[in-house]
Amino acid sequence: MRTPSTGREVVVLAEPDKIYVDHETGETLQPVAQLLPLAPTDSELPWSIENLRFCNHCDQLAQRDLLDCPWCGQRMDSIAS
Repeated sequence: MRTPSTGREVVVLAEPDKIYVDHETGETLQPVAQLLPLAPTDSELPWSIENLRFCNHCDQLAQRDLLDCPWCGQRMDSIAS
């Protein structure tokens, strides 16, 4: 959530149809992003841009060291060296 006038952001476990207010300015907070749970994975690599690739079947991000996509279960193409 973000305060429009200051740009201050907070992460809130939000509920639908509930209005959230910045405690410093009294302004209504605006939702700007949504955190999604990660798929279960057998990879030991952290979720960072250097370690991710797109699945060629479902176009979702997965770690580079996985053979099968954790989202759709399909075998991903090999990575070019």
